[in-house]
Amino acid sequence: MNLRIMLWSGLGVVVALLALGAAWLLSLPAASQAAVQPAIDTREAAATLAALKSPKRQRPLIAIIGINDGTETTDYLMPYGILRRADVADVVALATRPGPMRLHPALQIEPDATTTAFDAEHPDGADYVIVPAMMRDDDADVLEWIRSQAAKGAMVIGICAGAKVVGASGLLDGKRATTHWYSVGELREKHPTIHYVADRRFVVDQGVATTTGITASMPMMLTLIEAIAGRDKAEAVGRDLGLAHWDARHDSGAFKFTRPFALAAIGNTLAVLGHEQLGIPLTSGMDEVSLALVADAWSRTYRSGAVTFAGKDSAIVSRDGLRILPDQIATDWPVDRLVPATADPRPARALDQALQDISARHGARTADFVAMQLEYPR
Repeated sequence: MNLRIMLWSGLGVVVALLALGAAWLLSLPAASQAAVQPAIDTREAAATLAALKSPKRQRPLIAIIGINDGTETTDYLMPYGILRRADVADVVALATRPGPMRLHPALQIEPDATTTAFDAEHPDGADYVIVPAMMRDDDADVLEWIRSQAAKGAMVIGICAGAKVVGASGLLDGKRATTHWYSVGELREKHPTIHYVADRRFVVDQGVATTTGITASMPMMLTLIEAIAGRDKAEAVGRDLGLAHWDARHDSGAFKFTRPFALAAIGNTLAVLGHEQLGIPLTSGMDEVSLALVADAWSRTYRSGAVTFAGKDSAIVSRDGLRILPDQIATDWPVDRLVPATADPRPARALDQALQDISARHGARTADFVAMQLEYPR
């Protein structure tokens, strides 16, 4: 009798949970609401460029900061690769501690230096500090270093959910800002004096800039290049990236937690037998921005994870000087489990192709799910 009661009770709990889950799913919007956004006013664009002018040096010094165990892959590598190829500033990739950096959700690298070594070499600080999203928003070393750099006159640029790190440092208090669509509520709740700005891919206010989702760092970096070296230089770099047009325009309403997004996350997570590890061969001189975007995209499907491999355990040097460490030592990889090679090496096109390849392998719903995470306007 007791066993029967326990079984019926357990069944009742399962039914109740399923009912609650179904009710939650039905409460989500069936789709996001997209709208055509007006062009950015010329005065706003000019004010943004003026606010981004190098505060100290004619050739700026740009530092990208991250923690060793959980800095967002593309947030960290895209600014590095774009700014290095532009060659309008000295760019250094920093970590808070010695040793390699394990990025999230994919790749591991050797940074150029630690924050301690950077401070010893540049006691007057950087001109710009780029803050990617991190797995921890409250790392004491990061927060103190950001505050010290701002006090020395550096402009701080929070990429994607890196705005939460900048917010935790106190540098966003009372200022206009934006962040990844998924983090807007948390940022506003923790820092109620921040003035959230919708429909802008990046916002600059009083020495601090913030961006929306992961892919927004591309137009943000091009705008920074324009502020440093002029429009012609920015357009040349944009063509090299495969991005013909960019500005701060953004449709915030197109990105939200919807029923299809939730169903993709749940369905792909539960498809345990379909989970796979896909390999990316590391080669000397490969483009670090394309690598980051492709590895990031494939690692966000909830069906696959991207890992790098090489014949030796030593780092390979990327197109613009980043040292990338292989996840696995191998001379080959099963062909059916290789990330498809990128036909067009330009990063913007590489991401588009990755989303097409994801759609072909896992379905259009998964590709849309990945694009939503990247906050990528398709």
